[in-house]
Amino acid sequence: MTRARAASNTERGVTLLELLVAVTLLSLLSVGIVLSLRVALGAMNKADAKLMANRRVVGVERILEQEVAGIMPVTAECGTAPGGPLVTFFQGAPQSMRLVSTYSLPQASRGLPMILEYQVIAGENGQGVRLVVNEHLYSGQRSTGVFCTGVGIDPLSGSPGAQFVPVQVGPDSFVLADKLAYCRLSYRDVPDPTNPEQKPKWLLSWSKPVLPSAIRFEMAPLIPDPSKVQPITLTIPVHVTRRPLEPYGNQ
Repeated sequence: MTRARAASNTERGVTLLELLVAVTLLSLLSVGIVLSLRVALGAMNKADAKLMANRRVVGVERILEQEVAGIMPVTAECGTAPGGPLVTFFQGAPQSMRLVSTYSLPQASRGLPMILEYQVIAGENGQGVRLVVNEHLYSGQRSTGVFCTGVGIDPLSGSPGAQFVPVQVGPDSFVLADKLAYCRLSYRDVPDPTNPEQKPKWLLSWSKPVLPSAIRFEMAPLIPDPSKVQPITLTIPVHVTRRPLEPYGNQ
């Protein structure tokens, strides 16, 4: 009777080989779960990075549209001495632009008017270009006059206009768009109301006493990726093109 009970207890036990097989299977299952989690986390991180990049591009387009839409026709007292000549404050060049807008990055459309300076500079490590912007508080003709050195001949258009100091890029400059193959600015001439069939004319430089009827940002990505939202060419209309040096009744 004792021997039969002992034999029965031995048969109900687990052998070392069975234990090794169970541990091996559990280890393989754990490795498979960990690899699956790593693949899932990697895919989620890539999706998040792509989503953030798309949001950044869309955000830049919205910011540019809001800043140009809030443009103000103001004047500048050119020169370092008070009483300098009054000119329309707007600088338009292929790689830089200055204007006064009711829209700013920190306060959107709820803050004070700001002087905006756009500049295209070389990208990191000399690869591509980037578009940066500076913001300065607008407080009247003297605040815009510090950027104007006088009146002269624009070398690109050959017509007289305000001359401006170069845009200074520093630590406070905000990078709007980066990793671009190119970024060019152009300005649409004000249409002639007496000639409705006249085609729009785009200029690389603007020195007229009125604001352009539209501003174009031509941009393209340094490395095209069809799976992401890419920087595109934006044509933004300017709704206020009156001469700031003349009263409303003379427009």
